[in-house]
Amino acid sequence: MIPGPATADRISAVVFFALGAAMLVGGYTMDRLEIRQIHPASIPGLVPMILGAALMICAVLLFLGARRSPGEVAPAATGSIRAMATAALLSVLYAVGLVGRVPFEVATALYVTVFMAVFSWPAGTGVMGKAKAVAIAAGFGVVVSFAVSTLFRVGFLVRLP
Repeated sequence: MIPGPATADRISAVVFFALGAAMLVGGYTMDRLEIRQIHPASIPGLVPMILGAALMICAVLLFLGARRSPGEVAPAATGSIRAMATAALLSVLYAVGLVGRVPFEVATALYVTVFMAVFSWPAGTGVMGKAKAVAIAAGFGVVVSFAVSTLFRVGFLVRLP
């Protein structure tokens, strides 16, 4: 039996909370670099600790927001499996086919644009509605690509492929 959306959200929230707690504890227990006279705020586990805490907060919000509506029934499994397979395929194509072959910014913009267009495609609308959806997806793709590449280059001092 497939759980309904509210039950699935609650189960996911528990799993995400456990993952966030593991990240928080793992980041806290990482070796410190004070022996090398490095500032304590630059501990290697700081980012996992912050991400773990954020994931725990999001998990609590997801758990609290999961409300069962009257007469709720389980969704059809095929749509979820199809969406998961589509997301996995797009992600693999991005990682294997685009990254390293084209500039990172272009690869990321294409990935975000196609991903968003596929999952927000307006059914039953005219050409203008579909053109608007593609334009919005392309706008998000460009903005996200710029933000991600800037964050990694400037914030994390990482050279991108």
